[in-house]
Amino acid sequence: MNNIRVRFAPSPTGYLHIGGMRTALYNYLFARKMDGACILRIEDTDQNREVEGAAENLVKVLHELGIDFSESPIIGGKHAPYTQSERLELYTEHAQRLLNENKAYHCFCSPETLDQMRDEQQAKGEAMKYDRRCMSLSKEDVQSKLDAGTEHVIRLRMPDDRKFVFEDIVRGEVEIDADQSDDQVLIKSDGFPTYHLAAVVDDHYMEISHVIRGDEWLSSTPKHVWLYECFGWEAPKWVHLPLILNTDRSKLSKRMNDVAVESYFERGFLKEALINFVALLGWHAADDREFYSMDELCEAFSFERVSKSGAVFDQTKLIWMNGQYMRSLPLEEIAERAKRWFNEEDTKDESRYLKMVEAARQRCSLLPEIAEYAANFLSRTPLDEENQEMISSEDAKKVLEDMHNRIVDIDISDADSINQMTKDSIAATGIKGRHFYTPLRLALISQPQGPDLPTTLQIIGKDEALARMKRYF
Repeated sequence: MNNIRVRFAPSPTGYLHIGGMRTALYNYLFARKMDGACILRIEDTDQNREVEGAAENLVKVLHELGIDFSESPIIGGKHAPYTQSERLELYTEHAQRLLNENKAYHCFCSPETLDQMRDEQQAKGEAMKYDRRCMSLSKEDVQSKLDAGTEHVIRLRMPDDRKFVFEDIVRGEVEIDADQSDDQVLIKSDGFPTYHLAAVVDDHYMEISHVIRGDEWLSSTPKHVWLYECFGWEAPKWVHLPLILNTDRSKLSKRMNDVAVESYFERGFLKEALINFVALLGWHAADDREFYSMDELCEAFSFERVSKSGAVFDQTKLIWMNGQYMRSLPLEEIAERAKRWFNEEDTKDESRYLKMVEAARQRCSLLPEIAEYAANFLSRTPLDEENQEMISSEDAKKVLEDMHNRIVDIDISDADSINQMTKDSIAATGIKGRHFYTPLRLALISQPQGPDLPTTLQIIGKDEALARMKRYF
């Protein structure tokens, strides 16, 4: 296979998981780096778990992240359809081919029978796998059951005494004994294929050159290697990505982290930070940089620098990284994205709104925090006991009264004039440092820290600033 073709193949069973996002991202980065194609395929063969609208939401979220595809159910392509429920005839045909060649067999065991079998195996300390009792049925017995409409599945007949050896780009040479693999169900009783058959068939006909997926699929790879051999097809190259872990080294879960990409958008994370952070979960470039644009990731990415060991999802670091992007991206972009957390009325004065966002983003890590901080400019909030005590001191009253009287006669649009006025007030009152500035900020924005005085006054406006200061002397 000379042409690089990869695929992201999610099941529409809910939200886009952080792990799924990383798989999609690595597929996308590799395809772009190699000037190849990245295909989106929807694997909806588990009808019981399908969630209405989930497929459309997956496409939407991936697009918001900047991960777009060469071929997909939306834009089509030469190997359409790209939704597995629309390709059932193809899977049935290939399952029948395996039956005809004695590489698969019908299994009529009920769920209750299978449960009893597993319980007995567990009690004996044996590996829990199908014991092949239906493989010994005669052709006549099989046909009789089929004619009677007995519910059944089709299972793959795995070879005995076989050691599967395959090359994984991340892990190197991998060996797995065949006896560790069950006789996998290929076609379920509802006529739909399992992942194992459908993925192999589709990957072949969609000319997938590299299968890039999570480490949890490594143990299933012998089944897929065997299916490629059974059909006489060339297998793709295998790439199994390391697990994403909680900080306690357990597998990433809702118990300790949000795992849905959408929830990070709702909480006010930026797509640039999320992409950057997730890209570094298991991969690092030669120069060990921390900040990358999508284009820079595409240029730097390679599987040679993907780790075999699990990557810890440190949400504290993600929040820190998001704060860095909040301050480094163009102000207009941050202001536009933050609007959803503001009342529309508070964003109408564009110049004032941009000043608020600029002041707030220097002290915030998430988009909603910008609106929370900006609320101090928009209206007064009550002071806590400690700050109330500070602003009630005689020195504080002296500062506020002196500055109030000076601001009355000054053009607050002139920053130089405000700075000179401040120096004059410090000289006149003999009060300086935090004992001068803290009462001013508490009176103006109810916070002991904040932006410089010219910015604060320009955002609040002269009349409102005077009214807020007057309250305390």
